[in-house]
Amino acid sequence: MRVEHARMHAKHRGHEAMHAEMVLILIATLVVAQLLLVQWKQRHPRSYNMVTLFQMWVVPLYFTVKLHWWRFLVIWIFFSAVTAFVTFRATRKPLVQTTPRLVYKWFLLIYKISYATGIVGYLAVMFTLFGLNLLFKIKPEDAMDFGISLLFYGLYYGVLERDFAEMCADYMASTIGFYSESGMPTKHLSDSVCAVCGQQIFVDVSEEGIIENTYRLSCNHVFHEFCIRGWCIVGKKQTCPYCKEKVDLKRMFSNPWERPHVMYGQLLDWLRYLVAWQPVIIGLVQGINYILGLE
Repeated sequence: MRVEHARMHAKHRGHEAMHAEMVLILIATLVVAQLLLVQWKQRHPRSYNMVTLFQMWVVPLYFTVKLHWWRFLVIWIFFSAVTAFVTFRATRKPLVQTTPRLVYKWFLLIYKISYATGIVGYLAVMFTLFGLNLLFKIKPEDAMDFGISLLFYGLYYGVLERDFAEMCADYMASTIGFYSESGMPTKHLSDSVCAVCGQQIFVDVSEEGIIENTYRLSCNHVFHEFCIRGWCIVGKKQTCPYCKEKVDLKRMFSNPWERPHVMYGQLLDWLRYLVAWQPVIIGLVQGINYILGLE
């Protein structure tokens, strides 16, 4: 017994120092990667957003195929197919009049579904932690798997749809001409036109157009209420689509029941880093450890 114990000590001698080196490499890589990503985002936001979006879209697909998560793969293919069609419509020139509403309706639907799915998943996890699953004779592992799966679905597709929606919103607004990401718009905005969809705000019964509620920002520019809400929440914009003045989201969403949507959107923005870049950073750390001979 003592001989075997001595062999174990000899085999693992020096592992404490090796583990300390691996921890230091992990911390250093996380810090350096974070600094580089922040600089990249500040200096070249367009390329950063495109690469981040591509990684969020592709990285889970790799693990899905590797681990045989076929249910996720089916949902991913359906989401990708519809989103590809919507994105194609949003990037066409000239822009069809009905396209902005199609884009915002699709991404708003996904946003609401992801929001509800995430809430249900969170509640399922909490119920399991408090043992309430036993009231329904559900095994703890089954209840926890159900909750975590729903939470993952909600957060992942919530993050993905917001980035696609932001990209589509930029393309459509630039095509319509009342918005420019940098510089002055190419068109002058009339008081009777919505800068988000390019359609008339107020129409007569005999005229073709969209009849709905309107919303006036603090800068006095008026928009269709659906359009400006889609611009701010779905498209991740917090400035006026024309003059770029800051939008007061608390004033826009004065109803207490609507404010969680704003906080949920902010949570999804924070999770983008974990979904897109965390697997890459972990893979980089493992590569460094392998090169240095650390196991």
